[in-house]
Amino acid sequence: MESYKREFIEFLQSAGVLKFGDFTAKSGRKIPYFINAGEIKTGEHISKLGEFYAKAYFEKIGNKKTVLYGPAYKGIPIAVSASVALAKNGLDVPFFFNRKEAKDHGEGGVFVGYKPQAGEEVVIVEDVITAGTAIRETMEIMKNVEGVKVAATFVMVDRKEKGKGEKGAMVEIEEEFGFPVYSVVDVYDIIEYLEEDKANEENVTRIKKYLEVNGAKA
Repeated sequence: MESYKREFIEFLQSAGVLKFGDFTAKSGRKIPYFINAGEIKTGEHISKLGEFYAKAYFEKIGNKKTVLYGPAYKGIPIAVSASVALAKNGLDVPFFFNRKEAKDHGEGGVFVGYKPQAGEEVVIVEDVITAGTAIRETMEIMKNVEGVKVAATFVMVDRKEKGKGEKGAMVEIEEEFGFPVYSVVDVYDIIEYLEEDKANEENVTRIKKYLEVNGAKA
């Protein structure tokens, strides 16, 4: 396993972002592990998370300037921290995020932060994609931004689960909307990491059984 993947998984566990147990995903699926960016609570942790996203950004997109979009609520701190990390590495990109409810006073509107201009490319930063539900909701919101193109989406973990069909949710998103979805690690990296310690045997078994039912076939 690449060293940065190990470092990222260790970070997710130490920050309480990666947990094992019985959870319900936004898709309604009962899942044996959970990735929750809402557990990021300190300046050090959110700064570190932004650095991982920035590293992934440079690896996949390079020095190309885009606009970061963080879907409310968990995507907001990710967008902020990723933009700070990118700026520290010489790429100053603007960011914006949405309100859950449109503001009907003051400047009004759904979005906060930078206002993307026609012709600009937007990169969505999220915590995780399970069945693709949240990204489809985001794409509905993005219809309010005219003339921009979504260039990519970045998430922490590719869960390698089915979407609406037998294909992976991330693959379905790519095919449906025409942009790539990148992750820092995937569930099989997490399994590989856990298998190094026999104390994790129960969690490994539960995740593998879950994937037998819900894992993507392609």
